[in-house]
Amino acid sequence: MTKVTLYIAASLDGYIARTDGGIDWLSILDTEGEDYGYTAFYESIDAIVLGSKTYEVGLSFDEWPYVGKKSFVFTQRHLQSNREDVVFVSDTVKHALANIEAQGFKNIWLVGGGALINSFLQHSLIDEYIISTIPIILGGGIHLFPPPSPEEKLEMVNSKQYPSGLLQVNYRRKGKV
Repeated sequence: MTKVTLYIAASLDGYIARTDGGIDWLSILDTEGEDYGYTAFYESIDAIVLGSKTYEVGLSFDEWPYVGKKSFVFTQRHLQSNREDVVFVSDTVKHALANIEAQGFKNIWLVGGGALINSFLQHSLIDEYIISTIPIILGGGIHLFPPPSPEEKLEMVNSKQYPSGLLQVNYRRKGKV
């Protein structure tokens, strides 16, 4: 059984990036020796799914941020990569997820962005939500859950507050074991 986890940071007002896709505001949390559970989470997943704009943000970093994991990039554009660990997907999320599962991937990280998150939500494909709320109000940008989003009942698994002000809450879809 495949498990899809949305592991993401959002501003207090519910944005995952500025309107231009910028995520520079996340740097307010850079604290020596603190990764907010990222390393343990990253080691727990087999594959990554992300939208093409999120993929392009990843390309802008000094080094590819998803080393050692197969990345499935959802896009309707004709993108290309020299990386063997990047696969472009133009299928529906439901069909693509079935194909990813058929390849033996069990723990999937849904990185973003908002439109892809919404597609997964529309089909109730997100099993777990790990949302890190950042103590900043952006006032606009790319919504974590762009409207219209379907209703999804969740139950809290746990939460952790960090000295930086980040609050990380772990939810699972209600009725999901």
